[in-house]
Amino acid sequence: MAGPDTAQEKLNTIVSTIAANMVAEVCSLYVLRPGEVLELYASEGLKAEAVHRSLLKLGEGLVGTIAESGEVLNLSEAQTHPGFKYLPETGEEIYHSFLGVPVMRAGDTIGVLVVQNRTPRHYSEEEEEALQITAMVLAEIVAAGALGDVADAVEADVAHTRSHHLRGQALAGGIALGHAVLHVPRIIITNFIAESIPDERQRVEVAIEALRNEVDDLIAKVDVGRGEASGEVLEAFRMFAYDRGWVSRIRQAVDTGLTAEAAAERVHTDMRNRLLRQPDPYLRERLHDIDDLTMRLLRILTGHAATASQTNMARDAILIARNMGAAELLDYDRRYMRGLVLEESGANSHVAIVAKALGVPVVGQAEGIIDIIETGDAIIVDGETGDVHIRPSQVVEQAYVEKVRFYAKRQAKFAQLRKRPAVTRDGVAISLNINAGLMADMPHLDAAGADGIGLFRTELQFMVARSLPGRGQQRSHYRAIVEAASGRAVVFRTLDIGSDKMLPYLRSTREENPALGLRGTRMALGRKAFLALQIRALLEAGAGHDMWIMFPMIANVSELMAARAVADEQRALAEKFGRALPRTLRLGAMIEIPSLVWQLDELLPQVDFVSIGSNDLMQYVYACDREHPLLSERYDPLSAAFLRLLQHVVERCKAHGVPLTLCGEMAGRPLEAMALLGLGFTSVSMTPASIGPVKAMLLSLDVEKLGPFMRERLAAGEENLRAALQRWAEDNGVAIAV
Repeated sequence: MAGPDTAQEKLNTIVSTIAANMVAEVCSLYVLRPGEVLELYASEGLKAEAVHRSLLKLGEGLVGTIAESGEVLNLSEAQTHPGFKYLPETGEEIYHSFLGVPVMRAGDTIGVLVVQNRTPRHYSEEEEEALQITAMVLAEIVAAGALGDVADAVEADVAHTRSHHLRGQALAGGIALGHAVLHVPRIIITNFIAESIPDERQRVEVAIEALRNEVDDLIAKVDVGRGEASGEVLEAFRMFAYDRGWVSRIRQAVDTGLTAEAAAERVHTDMRNRLLRQPDPYLRERLHDIDDLTMRLLRILTGHAATASQTNMARDAILIARNMGAAELLDYDRRYMRGLVLEESGANSHVAIVAKALGVPVVGQAEGIIDIIETGDAIIVDGETGDVHIRPSQVVEQAYVEKVRFYAKRQAKFAQLRKRPAVTRDGVAISLNINAGLMADMPHLDAAGADGIGLFRTELQFMVARSLPGRGQQRSHYRAIVEAASGRAVVFRTLDIGSDKMLPYLRSTREENPALGLRGTRMALGRKAFLALQIRALLEAGAGHDMWIMFPMIANVSELMAARAVADEQRALAEKFGRALPRTLRLGAMIEIPSLVWQLDELLPQVDFVSIGSNDLMQYVYACDREHPLLSERYDPLSAAFLRLLQHVVERCKAHGVPLTLCGEMAGRPLEAMALLGLGFTSVSMTPASIGPVKAMLLSLDVEKLGPFMRERLAAGEENLRAALQRWAEDNGVAIAV
């Protein structure tokens, strides 16, 4: 390969060398070309004029069958096989024996390597293994560009060089253009052939032992908090690490003359190929375990960094991961990270929640992206639609550049409104607040021109921590938030875990329907010491300041009273021991469960404020998972049924004189926010990016005109008010940004 020959001469030398060593009369290399066509690129034994002329479609002939299935064909009489196809230009009719193996890279077939003999014979297992190893090395040589012009032609159709468009799940809005950074860097093997087989055997044994220790430590760290289901997953992972068959195959590959890392990759490619073609979904799911274990083993063997956070990142990095923990995301420098694409995670995953809080555009469920992308590839992430463009064409890139410019101009326009009071045209003052959960959110208060934080999700601190935060850690965190707010209100929601938000260090039980199980205040009341610790930390953090504490997922007034009793007890203890207390303490409840809507007359005298969690309330009203891809558009927050429910809450809160806020996605969309103001809401909380569009809307709105219109429509028996509200906004000059 280091010689001065042309690319074609190098290929010719390779197939001749293989034929000689295999004692074969024919050795041929076919390469997958655009249009799923296999082209004969080099041959020893077939007619020279057939090279670059013989073509087979994927699935056509023996070679096409191998490329399509990814499996070896070993035939003593090739012409009797039903897939055999005669190509006159090759002169191969005189050959009977046939052994073909796929040339694969990163799970993709990029060619087929074949040997043939005139005499009918069945090639031995050792010969199969030898040809497969040779194909693996050849695949890396081709992919590395070592074949010059020929390799360039080959790579033109390899998945890692083509443009791709994936449609995933939009998890956090925004558009990002940049270059891909693999969270777990792909390890490129450069040394395939062992100089000393005994040394490579020793390297394998040491690495396997280190891998098993790593897996044992990993499982031990989370063992205390795992449930039954997660325990089964972790034990399956451990089982693979200790599997004798897997280790034995790596040892056997080393004995053929491969380096330890080449042997591990060789076995991984073979197992991955087999599992991908398994009809059993459980076995296919185990593919992730094999991928993870192999990458861990290769990192141990090569000394590569575990994640890209330990390396220098480009300033326009778009992070690509199969999955990752919330704490791992925070290891990255936010200044350099423009977007995030996840192969598996959905909207409720910890990492997606934290990424959204950081204001990073996120797309999840981007199936297969890890297999078709490399670090450094150009990529566009559209967090509004869920589209991901890998190595985009110039036309696509230019279209998104224009889209980004449009959004930038719009945001600049909204930024000019930052210091303007949020007052409607007819003089109604509206409190615009942001939802937050991390210290990184606090600069958004000033940047968005918000009045305060209507919802601070305290659980994010617990989700990104590797162990339970102590009272001192919690107190310091909450104190920093209060001080950063500079006198503006911060409503702290007590720990809302359960359902989609579980803590690995907190023991949990398996639930058939976790969304309707132990979560929020229900869970907290089952662990009162846990709740007491958090409230004590909040009281200490709020010393000398105003403090708002809100309890989530309240279903009955008795639950609110029990939670309030814990807070009263902690306040009494603080007074007894002379600790500094907040200047004022307000306790509230979130209205997220429909049952509480019909207990408002009993609830409201017991609280200082209430807040509607529109996301959960909407899904419980309609018994509909808001993240279900087939149901997400079916139930509309502007349906008359849901608006009537909100109208009832507004009326009861006014009657009792209790302040009311709505937190959730509904508040952050201008048309929906307009409807809320028409119902009588004067305080809403949303993502920081939504403040500008919502403020632009309310500055152009006459609430006194909208209120009667909505009451009339709600009384008319219409099922949905979206179209009517849209027309009203257009007719009355209300700025509804799209």
